[in-house]
Amino acid sequence: MTDPAAPATIRPLDATERRVLGTLVEKAKTTPDQYPLSLNALVNGCNQKSNRDPEMTLDEEQVMKAIASLRSLGAVAEVFGNGSLARYRHLAYEWLGVGKEELAILAELLLRGEQTEGSLRGRASRMDDIPDLPSLRRHLDALAARGLVVWLTPPGRGRMLTHGLLPPEKLDKVRASVGSS
Repeated sequence: MTDPAAPATIRPLDATERRVLGTLVEKAKTTPDQYPLSLNALVNGCNQKSNRDPEMTLDEEQVMKAIASLRSLGAVAEVFGNGSLARYRHLAYEWLGVGKEELAILAELLLRGEQTEGSLRGRASRMDDIPDLPSLRRHLDALAARGLVVWLTPPGRGRMLTHGLLPPEKLDKVRASVGSS
């Protein structure tokens, strides 16, 4: 028998799913008055030029396909507010079984990809306060133990990492590109 409180199935996400989920988490944390997001707001958030790497140009159909896939995983929900306009919210806390700082860390990695610990701390702190590198490392160690963070380089200054929601072939490419830097 499965534990009803256990997180749902976690599998690698494609690039559009990663962008949609990362955008929903980011907007929930940084613009809560505009959250949950309409389809139009979500498309605009996915395509924004700041705080994104790589930049993407997604259309409504691509975003809707990612939403449908994320909904089937239990990572996203469709909700209706005052009107009949559908809005979308993440269920990432439950789906991933993480706390608020851990989710900020994962959202930043989903939106920008691999980065150093120092860059990650500064960027994730715009969503939730992570006061220093030792605090960040405690969260990263907990996430790494669950496979949600992957270390790309050995400990030391400039240590690189990424999230663990990449398909294996994409993770291999990221590892190769970081190793050749």
